[in-house]
Amino acid sequence: MARVLLVEDEISVLILAESVIQGLGHSTLSAASSAEALVLLEDGDVDLLFTDIRLPEGDLGGFDLAKTARENNPNLKVLYTTGAALTDGMKAMIVDGGVMLLKPYTAPELAQMVKRVLA
Repeated sequence: MARVLLVEDEISVLILAESVIQGLGHSTLSAASSAEALVLLEDGDVDLLFTDIRLPEGDLGGFDLAKTARENNPNLKVLYTTGAALTDGMKAMIVDGGVMLLKPYTAPELAQMVKRVLA
């Protein structure tokens, strides 16, 4: 099974995502900021980065986090999430092969998307 790093600053959303992903049999790591996520990514033992694109003020956003993470692990799969309307500019920032899941999402939608990205 895969190891998934969740980067989300909203605790209720983080708890839901952890529950769904662990329910699929994957292990999870969690971070509330990109700084925490970068530390967890250092060992390179992460298969999927699931990140909100809007993170705490002063932090790298999810797009920049994914780009930095991919520089160190080109095979890293990326799933983004946001509650904001998706603009063309945002779409252009998605790393190769990255996928967007819009909030609010349901547990079945998240499960389906994780399966799809990891397939």
